[in-house]
Amino acid sequence: MDRFELDWDFAAEEATRFIQECMAAAGRSRGVIGLSGGLDSAVSAWLAARAVGPSRLHALMLPWRGSQSTSLDDALAVAAALDLPHEVIEITPMVDAYFARYPDASRLRRANMMARQRMAVLYDQSERLGALVVGTGNRSEALLGYTTLWGDMACAFNPVGDLYKTQVRRLAAHLGVPDQVIAKPPTADLWEGQTDEGELGFTYETADKVLARLVDDGASEEQIAAEGFDEDVVRRVAGMVAASEFKRRMPPSPPLRRTCRP
Repeated sequence: MDRFELDWDFAAEEATRFIQECMAAAGRSRGVIGLSGGLDSAVSAWLAARAVGPSRLHALMLPWRGSQSTSLDDALAVAAALDLPHEVIEITPMVDAYFARYPDASRLRRANMMARQRMAVLYDQSERLGALVVGTGNRSEALLGYTTLWGDMACAFNPVGDLYKTQVRRLAAHLGVPDQVIAKPPTADLWEGQTDEGELGFTYETADKVLARLVDDGASEEQIAAEGFDEDVVRRVAGMVAASEFKRRMPPSPPLRRTCRP
């Protein structure tokens, strides 16, 4: 049995209903979404457009000077296929102005700043348009912590947040997302040649199988390795899940009201 296979018609309907309920609860009828040219944002846009109508979903492309031109091309192709109102806003002057002060900043600092700057723009545009920010992250990234806190993680709701990357790809094919978007290697497009799987050191296909056993089934690392998975990969995946737990929780606060004297 293929555990990643779902009734995709039902999944799309449930996601559409979920988006509509989130919009109604917030008293909003419009959404804004960042289109990166990648798989997750394309699927989220497809679902959101079905839920609120294309004219009420504003797509933003937010390239940095090092972004691949094909990423913008693919994002524009998604916007065109869905007939979405869209806008390209370069984040280069915003990000580079800050790092002019810190020219020796690491690649990770720059990548995090780009993710957070993109989200700052999305939230400003959501205020301008009276809209909600549509999330684009998947379950695989969230569990691995392969995401930027208060950057690409931030949103009002996340249509594909419960789906593993493997499942997002299958849903994309079901919805009719352009083939070039489905087939391209996953990348945050933070620097030339960057790919998610290259950084992680394993494929999403492998990660999803390990994560499903580890998180959904509660299997131990030893059990999973005994099933034929590379022991080092299992250990790394488990370590990433544990180390990124703080990203999946609201910031904690001490229980001061229970300890203060009247």
